[in-house]
Amino acid sequence: MTIWDQLPRPFFVLAPMDDVTDTVFRQIIASVAPPDLYFTEFVNVDGLQSPGRKKLMPKLKLAQTDRPIIAQLWGKTPENFYKTAKELKDMGYAGVDLNMGCPVKTVIRNGCCVALIKNRAAALEIIRATQEGAGELPVSVKTRLGFNEIDLTWHELLLSQKLNALTIHGRTAKQLSNAPANWEMIGEVRALRDRLCPDTKIIGNGDAMTRQQGEALAGDHKLDGIMIGRGIFHDPFVFSLSSPWLGYSRRQRLDLYKSHIELFMTTWPNSERKLHTLNKFCKIYINGFDGAKELREQLMNCTTASELLERLLLDI
Repeated sequence: MTIWDQLPRPFFVLAPMDDVTDTVFRQIIASVAPPDLYFTEFVNVDGLQSPGRKKLMPKLKLAQTDRPIIAQLWGKTPENFYKTAKELKDMGYAGVDLNMGCPVKTVIRNGCCVALIKNRAAALEIIRATQEGAGELPVSVKTRLGFNEIDLTWHELLLSQKLNALTIHGRTAKQLSNAPANWEMIGEVRALRDRLCPDTKIIGNGDAMTRQQGEALAGDHKLDGIMIGRGIFHDPFVFSLSSPWLGYSRRQRLDLYKSHIELFMTTWPNSERKLHTLNKFCKIYINGFDGAKELREQLMNCTTASELLERLLLDI
């Protein structure tokens, strides 16, 4: 039995987001309203298995509270997926996920992530190498509905690989985030799953902004789980049954940001993470009260985490 079999139905997952879902942010979310499952940022296996490994290892840093967690990998070389997957169990991970959905142009030009929809032989090599390296760790894939258009033959191929889970972002690569997520087609992938590989869990992703909305979508389309990404920027309590965020006072929001900054400073004392990765969270906390915009502008001008903390303390 894997972690995917132990989750409630529907389960809720914090989406992998680069420069966002590091261990610090995951611990903050764990302290207020934890999801059922966490994902890391996406980590490049080719970089991990190279002299650049040291720079990437902070992306795989874990704490006791941000678990159970899946490591999300991307890259080009099957052998590096094999080697990395083999390492992950000893690091405390509950599974391995393959990023076959990121639509960033530079990534596509390199033949990675969502570009694998157009290079299915390479996709299969990567999946099989990862499964071999992962051993008893479950292997899953996160992808989109297609490249330029919806293409369910891609999902048929993935489902034939006996994946433990398959996350579908309800847009094509061409659409980026510029169209509403197509949950009807996510439901079609779930129907394919029912016929081809009933044991694979199907997770829907795209535009779910509250737990209640996610529960309704899971029910309507008979999904096993819901993954939420951008919704966390609107409400750190998005995974709670009843979010208190709208009623949070200015002081409560500043205190939560203070906790985030302090944890960032203790977790990365040697500047393993750049300040811009902390600045991304400013709008989450410094929002919804008079003077928020002005304060946010002042905080974003800080050049070190300690300066940021000092400036914030002036307003607490």
